[in-house]
Amino acid sequence: MQAMVLFSPTSIEDNPLVLTEVQDPQPGPGQVRLQVHACGVCHTDLHTVEGELKLPKLPAVPGHQIVGVVDAIGQGATRYRLGDRLGVGWLGWSCGECEFCRRGEENLCPHARFTGLHIDGGYAQYTVVDERFAYPIPEQFSHLQAAPLLCAGIIGYRSLRLSGIQPGEQLGLYGFGASAHIAIQVARHWGCEVYVFSRGEEHRRLAQELGAAWTGQAQETPPVPLDAGITFAPAGWLVPLALRHLRPGGTLAINAVYMSPIPELRYELLYGERILRSVANFTRQDAEEFLRLAAEIPVRTEVEAYPLAEANIALQRLKRGEIRGSAVLEIKR
Repeated sequence: MQAMVLFSPTSIEDNPLVLTEVQDPQPGPGQVRLQVHACGVCHTDLHTVEGELKLPKLPAVPGHQIVGVVDAIGQGATRYRLGDRLGVGWLGWSCGECEFCRRGEENLCPHARFTGLHIDGGYAQYTVVDERFAYPIPEQFSHLQAAPLLCAGIIGYRSLRLSGIQPGEQLGLYGFGASAHIAIQVARHWGCEVYVFSRGEEHRRLAQELGAAWTGQAQETPPVPLDAGITFAPAGWLVPLALRHLRPGGTLAINAVYMSPIPELRYELLYGERILRSVANFTRQDAEEFLRLAAEIPVRTEVEAYPLAEANIALQRLKRGEIRGSAVLEIKR
């Protein structure tokens, strides 16, 4: 098969992903193989290829927003059949035995394995997945439309939950890319007023199209105090600005697997029982709940499609903030 392979992490401007012929993967016990049709392009992929995340193995195939069709089944795998269309996300395996897994916090499992990091991902024509960590895709979504749901959507949904936002409250979103453009649709479905902070004029325009009550830049003050906020951009300097916009008792959730340092905070920004918390990965329950909700709303994903061979270009545009909505690789055999 063909795959975009990372042999050595470096700046994305140096085109570190190389289109390479590699052996087709074979499903092991409890696994299925998917013929990949689409794979979303995520900031985590950018952090991977540029070496900002610790890489457990090289060479590696990134990509963890995978939509594909089952074309081979490993021994003992019984959940799915040939031809089933499935999605695969960031969490590729958890041990099920540690204290976190037993508490329903498998996203914090110290032995977890992540797709596109520990497990070769979807920047390829085929991938294998533990059948317990694959999800049926609702019929109304095309391959391209479904791909962003599998990380941007699910982690955005978890961020909304951890922010504590309640129906009808005021929510701030900082950065308006793949995840935020889905999260706003969930929040609007819950009757929330959403205030979007983005430096990109095109991103602010999309936010308005999706129902934002107000848009501006992070340095601006929204017209009302916010009940909750979520930062999506991996920029630590946003945190004190976002805390300043929160009402007492409000929560700011940080949706980032990696980010630049958070500046020193004046205590008055936290005082008043404000809460600052990170969002780490997601659970299978998050994925199942969100995919049902996405079909119910229904969520509309804004997609820019690229062929597999242009994965470097898609990541370069993502880094420069030039993607409207989500970038997705369209993968053909």
